[in-house]
Amino acid sequence: MALANFIDPAATAASQVLADFHLADFKAALEKQVVAVAFDSQAASCAEGQATLDLAVRLLARLYPVLAILPLDSAASSQAQALERLAKSINPKIGIRRSGKSATVCVVAGVTPPTLRCPIFFMGSEGWAAKLSRNGPVGSGSSLLPYGAGAASCFGAANVFRSIFGAQLTGADLDEDIDLSLYSFNRTNAGDAGPIGLSIDLGETHLVGLGAIGHGSLWALASQSDLSGRLHVIDHEAIELSNLQRYILAGQAEIGMSKALLATTALRTTALEVQAHPLKWAEYVARRGDWVFDRVGVALDTAADRLAVQGALPRWIANAWTQEQDLGISRHGFDDGQACLCCMYMPTGKSKDEHQLVAEELGMPEAHDEVKTLLQTNTGVPNEFVARVATAMAVPFEPLAAFVGQPLRSFYQQAICGGLVFQLSDGSRLVRTVVPMAFQSALAGIMLAADLVKHSAGFPMSPTTSTRVNLLRRLGSHLHDPKAKDSSGRCICSDEDFIAAYRLKYGCAVEQLSDGSA
Repeated sequence: MALANFIDPAATAASQVLADFHLADFKAALEKQVVAVAFDSQAASCAEGQATLDLAVRLLARLYPVLAILPLDSAASSQAQALERLAKSINPKIGIRRSGKSATVCVVAGVTPPTLRCPIFFMGSEGWAAKLSRNGPVGSGSSLLPYGAGAASCFGAANVFRSIFGAQLTGADLDEDIDLSLYSFNRTNAGDAGPIGLSIDLGETHLVGLGAIGHGSLWALASQSDLSGRLHVIDHEAIELSNLQRYILAGQAEIGMSKALLATTALRTTALEVQAHPLKWAEYVARRGDWVFDRVGVALDTAADRLAVQGALPRWIANAWTQEQDLGISRHGFDDGQACLCCMYMPTGKSKDEHQLVAEELGMPEAHDEVKTLLQTNTGVPNEFVARVATAMAVPFEPLAAFVGQPLRSFYQQAICGGLVFQLSDGSRLVRTVVPMAFQSALAGIMLAADLVKHSAGFPMSPTTSTRVNLLRRLGSHLHDPKAKDSSGRCICSDEDFIAAYRLKYGCAVEQLSDGSA
């Protein structure tokens, strides 16, 4: 058994949430763990249970070097081999055990409790509702919906992490019981269980950004076989090794693959018509010609990219994010008197440009003009530049020498964001850019997919702008967070020209936006 070959980006993410972080200690703690995934035929024989198990393994195999795959009855044994193959596709050197005797923590799907002496988290779902308990099995529902099932896996993986590293997390108590509806994002009760068993047409929907959050959305959409309609997937980048830390659909075989192509591959078993666009949003919009966008899911990294999407005036936007303290989604019309997407990301002062931020991350803020030129021209970084970075970072030059001649963006993403410099400095060189844990990004993506599907179906949407979840603490009782329309008058949703363009584009359909119906 061995830690994954992308452990350094995972360690970088952990370093941003754990106090008194030391890389060697973190890796040693992981190597002591045997994380068990236990399940019975009740879970293995239904779509919800299969989805929970699939995502649980996709999340756990990215961080922990040993998994125990434990079928709890003979009828569940066939599912074990598929889960083992899935784990090895992510980390080929992962240790797989078929006994739970040495398990240090366990997640369970189904209705059968295992006889293990370690912390146990029972995962389950019922349609839109995600369930988790420490007190006994919760079972899996009979629907084809993946939203509650996937969210339960994220809650399970988060509690596994908190149980192992709780001493380094402030306020990281474990969840006792969760019963959360992704239909209403309220604690489930008889009135908000949400409709199930419906075939849903997405119409024409766009998903912009196929990174970690986008993967969460794609996983959910791929897991709901009764979806139809046309889905445009837009991202200009390819999968890199460092991405495997959070990209739940990617394994070793997908390294180098276009993100857009991977999306079409993931969705090939659905009835969706998927159109892949390996382009930046601005390039896609320019080539499309038709600027009517009925429904856009935004899974982008920067405020500037989000502002660009809102500037194209989609009819309705669902936006997902991860940040240091929480993750979440927000929902936006434009001419409805509520906050548009730009209102959420209006700059309050002068912000630094990308080249300035990259120069700072490289330890050479004075070289921002040189960095700007390298980024704009996409030329390879010279030997002398890489040597200066090594000196500034106080790390050996030799491990960085392989990046000589590569574009600066690739050098930055692999050496800095990818965790190489972090590893060479034994964790002392932290990345200031937020790098979430895999279970955080996955849940944000699942929440985004749920809102896209609900909006497509004409289901009532949340009356509040945003919904937030902190997976590093117990699930709160109040998750909704209203956001006011920008009051400065600077936002485009207060500009008469933009409002007129929006009304001209969508006509009488504008009146329907107040209740979120399509």
